[in-house]
Amino acid sequence: MGAFFKKYRYFFLFFFLLCVGIMIMFYNALAWRKTLPVYTPSMVNPELVDTLIQHQANKQKHRIAPFKFVNQNGDTITNKDYEETIYVADFFFTTCTTICPIMGDNMVWLQNQIKDMPNVKLLSHTVTPDIDSVPVLKAYAEHKGVLDAKWNLVTGNKKDIYYLARQSYLAVKTGSVDEMYDMVHTENFILVDRKGRIRGFYDGTNLDTPDKESKNVKQLLEDIKWLDTHESK
Repeated sequence: MGAFFKKYRYFFLFFFLLCVGIMIMFYNALAWRKTLPVYTPSMVNPELVDTLIQHQANKQKHRIAPFKFVNQNGDTITNKDYEETIYVADFFFTTCTTICPIMGDNMVWLQNQIKDMPNVKLLSHTVTPDIDSVPVLKAYAEHKGVLDAKWNLVTGNKKDIYYLARQSYLAVKTGSVDEMYDMVHTENFILVDRKGRIRGFYDGTNLDTPDKESKNVKQLLEDIKWLDTHESK
């Protein structure tokens, strides 16, 4: 018997390696691979999208447009500050007493999770810039424990904020037909990748409660880590 195996040892070795190779191929073919979609306006609720871009379906075309605002410290913040960065954007206002306090607390939680991730930041836009001046945003930031290096709270021209929300982030509803720049912000946290593309929408009022209709903030953190690890610059 030993002589038989010795005689055909190369055949058995080849057969063994072939079987291993086939098993690896089947495993790779059947294994679940995490992916994140690249969102376009045509994939989003039409209520949240400006009619000018509503039917845009080119995944490579839709990116967050250039912007220029002022943050809680009076510093000018532009899209250049977020280049090659994964970031989470949202829309809020400091006097909101409904969903904003919950969103703010969940954003603080997220900030504490990503504070040691150099390629990840947060960006919150006020939808009432006439109320949320730099001093107001600063007081809010201090109350929330905002880390300036990780999280910018920005204010600016209302028209600019509106257009960015509707044409780039696909994140707010029109509040009134009569008032073009009246906005009703949503609970959405928007995940943006290093290339300025939208990769996910998450319920900013939902930290970890299972929800069949939307992703929660803990899922957002998982997706941030996945993007940071699997998608290069």
